[in-house]
Amino acid sequence: MNGETIAARLTQVRDRIAAACERSDRSPEEVTLIAVSKGFGAAAVREAAAAGLTDIGENRVQEAADKRPGLDDVSGVTWHMIGHLQTNKVKGALGLFDIIHSVDSLRLAEAISNRALSDVPVFLEVNVSHEPTKTGFTIGEVPDAYRAARLLRLDIRGLMTIAPLTDRDEDVRPIFRDLRQTAHGLGLEQLSMGMTNDYEVAIEEGATHVRIGRAIFGERPA
Repeated sequence: MNGETIAARLTQVRDRIAAACERSDRSPEEVTLIAVSKGFGAAAVREAAAAGLTDIGENRVQEAADKRPGLDDVSGVTWHMIGHLQTNKVKGALGLFDIIHSVDSLRLAEAISNRALSDVPVFLEVNVSHEPTKTGFTIGEVPDAYRAARLLRLDIRGLMTIAPLTDRDEDVRPIFRDLRQTAHGLGLEQLSMGMTNDYEVAIEEGATHVRIGRAIFGERPA
């Protein structure tokens, strides 16, 4: 796989997205493909943009800060913060990212709102599977968190989750289904869910944003 170009991998991913959409009676245009460039430099992002990718995801504020200056001439890219965001990194994140997918607490939501000059597009992160190693609201906490966050300087686009790592698609399907049902119960239509290992089943369950790194960029450098 590492011998393939980013453009070739991207074609394969888009084909699989299209097939998942066909299985679920959806249009591929409903799914935003976010290429996660964690561990790869500006040259890889430039190659991805040249291959037609318009959405780039980063896990860390500092990595994005190091990468972005070398990409000032690359236009038309939307930058997504998808990793855990510490409150002391909010100011930097607001200067680097167009959308924040990982608002995992009201404390963080308030920190973003206090720093923002206008409403910031965000997703509320939900720990659907109750994994102790993951952050985010529980399903039960989401309605109250959503109501509180709506009073802040935030443009809440939808909900986000990270499913447990598994080799069986059907093991994560209930996770994605629960997120969809919770979001739709609040009138939210956008769902950030699905990564390299599980994005097809996530799309079948309604994902509007999938966050894919390895299947596009290859294995991360050691």
